[in-house]
Amino acid sequence: MTILAFSGSPRPDSAVSQLLRAAAATAPRGVGFVFFENVVGLPQFSPDLDGPNAGAPPAVAALRKQLAHADAVLLATPEYAYGMPGSLKNALDWLVSAGSFYGKPTGVLSASPSKEGGEKARVSLLLTLEALGAAVLPAASFAVPFVRTRLDAAGAGADEALTARLGAAVATLATAVAVT
Repeated sequence: MTILAFSGSPRPDSAVSQLLRAAAATAPRGVGFVFFENVVGLPQFSPDLDGPNAGAPPAVAALRKQLAHADAVLLATPEYAYGMPGSLKNALDWLVSAGSFYGKPTGVLSASPSKEGGEKARVSLLLTLEALGAAVLPAASFAVPFVRTRLDAAGAGADEALTARLGAAVATLATAVAVT
């Protein structure tokens, strides 16, 4: 079983990317992770580049292939001005016509250095995923407040409660895949 860890941050070594790596470290035997951490590598979405007479740009085709091969998705977003980064929204716009998320078990994390943990960004992301038909699992979805204090210098979970919650989210996704 494969979970696609999808970082919505435009920063290569962001806290949300580290959060996804910490989640992967909790994976039980038989659950593998692949990572998508290049939202800035995608071109600006345009329906003209994705119509029936145009093949998707190579970076988009690669993302779609990664998503198609994944059994489940664990998305993580930072919060920028009370919403998800524009680069993440752009990536998701490229996935609308492909139907890549339809019915796919999905967990949604948000993180920020604030006490709210990026909850507004998470809510925004949930609306977009609803439009994409993702099967968002509430038990695998939560905000992570004060994220920088909850990861160690290597980006691993330094907080036992967070590590346990990430492990439960991964287990929830694995169980959902096993049931479908």
